[in-house]
Amino acid sequence: MSNRPLNFLHLTTFYPPYSFGGDAMYLYRLCHALGDEGHQVDVVHCVDSYHLLHPGEPEIQFADHPNVKVHGLRSGYKWLSPLLTQQTGRAYLKRRPIRDLLASKPYDVMHYHNTSLLGPEVLTWQPEQGKAVKLYTTHEHWLICPMHVLWKFNSRPCEKPECLRCTLHGKRPPQLWRYTGMLEHASQHVDQFVSPSRFTANMHAERGFPKSVAHLPYFIDRADQDWQNPGPRPQERPYFLFVGRLEEIKGLQTLINVWKQIDKYDLLVAGTGNFGEQLRAQAADNPHIKFLGALPQRELGALYFHSLACVVPSLTYETFGIIIIESFARKTPVIVRDLGALPEVVQDSGGGFVYRTDQELLLALESLATSTTQRQELGQKGYEAFLRWWCKEAHLKLYFHFLQQTAIHKFGSLI
Repeated sequence: MSNRPLNFLHLTTFYPPYSFGGDAMYLYRLCHALGDEGHQVDVVHCVDSYHLLHPGEPEIQFADHPNVKVHGLRSGYKWLSPLLTQQTGRAYLKRRPIRDLLASKPYDVMHYHNTSLLGPEVLTWQPEQGKAVKLYTTHEHWLICPMHVLWKFNSRPCEKPECLRCTLHGKRPPQLWRYTGMLEHASQHVDQFVSPSRFTANMHAERGFPKSVAHLPYFIDRADQDWQNPGPRPQERPYFLFVGRLEEIKGLQTLINVWKQIDKYDLLVAGTGNFGEQLRAQAADNPHIKFLGALPQRELGALYFHSLACVVPSLTYETFGIIIIESFARKTPVIVRDLGALPEVVQDSGGGFVYRTDQELLLALESLATSTTQRQELGQKGYEAFLRWWCKEAHLKLYFHFLQQTAIHKFGSLI
């Protein structure tokens, strides 16, 4: 870790509460962890992009940090701002406030996250004072997929690129800049690309991304209170848990189908999303499936702890699966689909089951539901792996190792 307070600038499209997924939660936790260490952190995100997908204000608010200053970009042109960036790759209507921030202080670190609606142009910018290490985290597959998630023709995981056809099928306007050298040129201005999983790092290499991508896994804060002094059970009946956005690619509809064969235990669902209405309709005649809506992190702890296991049935290539380590932090095992980065996290920990078919899923559910000993053993393995690799202390150590090694390579000295 650095011996002096550093100035960090994080640039992203979404940041809590104006956000939707685990990538924004990772960034929120990272910024607050850096602030706790005495570093000064600025965060730039695009409120207009959030409202492009969610017209109203966020349902859940997030606490501020005295060392973290958040700069939400808003344009009088509203939705036109992210659309213009999506089409051109340039931050035309967001350029001035970002440039003003870059001129305001000597940043030591510029860290890019989901920059899809800031555009690749921002990767080329530098602070006007001092010198900065520039890091990019591939929270999604946006660098190699205009649809972000490698979900082909809105129906299956992408086995080979057919990007123009897939974009048109997804009713997105094609990005002409992707057929120029703009992204390749911009990527040369980033010192180090990192990914939360080895799977995603390898996927970028396989799809021809020109820069190497290293492995920097996600983290969450310790949740010792959640298992040492857990909150009350949410219900008496035993239950399995699904946590995540209610979107087709997250695969909850497959669990709803499986739950037609289950009556001994419930499925609790925490989350919201644009596929929620269809999912509720699908589960309407099943009293053992309960939708809880969006819940703040402080209410999720007891849900994780008291569940038999957390099930992650995603249908496309997740870049990590932060829900898994949220479960492990509460000594709760997981059951995940054998796809993307999900099995990697389970295999690294030994904290759960991996399934391919509905029958394998049913066997895993029954095994955990009927064996307290097995649940405890798998949960303990997941927790021990969480402490080794996915807690805040482990992450900050590795994060600063990347920064310092990159600084030595770039400047010949530490930052």
